[in-house]
Amino acid sequence: MTSSPEKSAAKSADPVDSLVLHATDNHVAWITLNRPEALNAITPDQRERLIQHLSHASCDPGVRAVVITATGRGFCAGADLRGGPSTGGPQAGERVAGERVAGEQVAGERVAGDVARMIRLGAQRLIGAVLDCEKPVIAAVNGTAAGLGAHLALACDLVLAADSAKFIEVFVRRGLVPDGGGAYLLPRLIGPQRAKELMFFGDALTAADAARLGLVNRVVPADDLEKTARDWAERLATGPTRALALTKQLVNASLDTDRTTAFAAEAAAQEINMTTADANEGVAAFTERRTPHYRGH
Repeated sequence: MTSSPEKSAAKSADPVDSLVLHATDNHVAWITLNRPEALNAITPDQRERLIQHLSHASCDPGVRAVVITATGRGFCAGADLRGGPSTGGPQAGERVAGERVAGEQVAGERVAGDVARMIRLGAQRLIGAVLDCEKPVIAAVNGTAAGLGAHLALACDLVLAADSAKFIEVFVRRGLVPDGGGAYLLPRLIGPQRAKELMFFGDALTAADAARLGLVNRVVPADDLEKTARDWAERLATGPTRALALTKQLVNASLDTDRTTAFAAEAAAQEINMTTADANEGVAAFTERRTPHYRGH
């Protein structure tokens, strides 16, 4: 997928900016993975830049929705296990404090906890950044989403898929346990038995089958993916931004809490929301029988 925001993305001296394109258009932040030759497998540099963009989107009042997509024929082939290009640039080229590459040896020995630390500080931080982003996030899945790439898409609030897209829980093919939040996300989306089927067999799931299971909101022709993503994102960007953020928070927490806790959180969220200008505008527009004009605060 090649979107117009990519064409308008500002140039930077940091090479990683060419691997994760970023532009804001009509209050929508477009974040585009751009390593098509590697099916957009994510390097540590790219992962940190993705997290950075999502964090900035949360606190930037000029951003009211986010789209994550990719160039080429793949959405994301997962984490780059071959060690992708290192930019050496500031911030992006540095590892997170305490992070080590899985299997990296010190004094000829593997250090206990390396793999768990890598997952915790790497893939899980990325998925957490999507789930915790205070703006609605749309995945526009243009091609194959495998492993961490599938989880990156499924962590988004809404998932659009080109009819040519595929979703693959590829971990079992490598003899690995699903990571990057897969065992957390999938049972909540489709139930434990369906999740186990996907994770035990590792079969490729077509976009149509993913939609049938409830993993995808809508499947569209590949040529319509960008337009549909833009329409959805711009619609969200004109909505009551804080109300959407609180709604996202409530829904994401709902399956981890009991009814009493969920009801208390709902009441507290509405109390907070009623202090916003958009809530006042929404109520006023209703009583005045007009269309509300939300400003995002």
